[in-house]
Amino acid sequence: MADSGTGQAGAVVIVGGTAGLGRELASYYASRGRTVVLTGRDAANAAKVASEIGGDTRGLALDLSKPQEIAANLASVGPVDHLVLAAIERDANYVKDYNVERAVRLVTIKLVGYTEVIHALADRLTGNGSVLLFGGMARLRPYPGSTTVSSINGGVIGMVRTLSVELAPIRVNSIHPGIVGDSPFWQGKPLDHVVAGTLTGRLPTMADVVDACVFLLENKSVNGVDLTVDGGWR
Repeated sequence: MADSGTGQAGAVVIVGGTAGLGRELASYYASRGRTVVLTGRDAANAAKVASEIGGDTRGLALDLSKPQEIAANLASVGPVDHLVLAAIERDANYVKDYNVERAVRLVTIKLVGYTEVIHALADRLTGNGSVLLFGGMARLRPYPGSTTVSSINGGVIGMVRTLSVELAPIRVNSIHPGIVGDSPFWQGKPLDHVVAGTLTGRLPTMADVVDACVFLLENKSVNGVDLTVDGGWR
């Protein structure tokens, strides 16, 4: 694994870094002396989380559902070594009572918003630069109401294919966590049936996913990879 020390010049930017896996990854890099910029929809909450994480961490307001505002909101960000697009919005949208507004919002956040962030910061990605997109296992394990989510997570695969070519030598990868047992969303819920379906006999932890993120961000020979982290769920 590459060195996470302070020798690199740019920041680690984590879009969706105020909660869950994004926050865990922000804490990881801050604890290693890196400059971290995390974003959330609410400026006050982003600043609060940055203060709680400590170190050289600051929070910015960024709403991916409003892509026209993204470039201006990221104007204060300097050189970037690693860009992580971890913002998600959970949604169950059934075809029988399809909510067009929610569907358009989710598509905008994850496909248009993710791409606009990369566009806005492309000229600030350093020679050490890499981009990591969060997808999800709904692309392979659909459930009732997941048509939009499953389609978008499949779209993340397509984005990795095109962006890794277009941005080369900047590396672009994606990560697709399964059910993360100790995450705020899943913690305390009955998941024995899921554990029984894994080859490892355990669910991935937040620390497992952070470790996989760091590998994808820092290993200089890993590019155009879509990594599943789910304990071998069958």
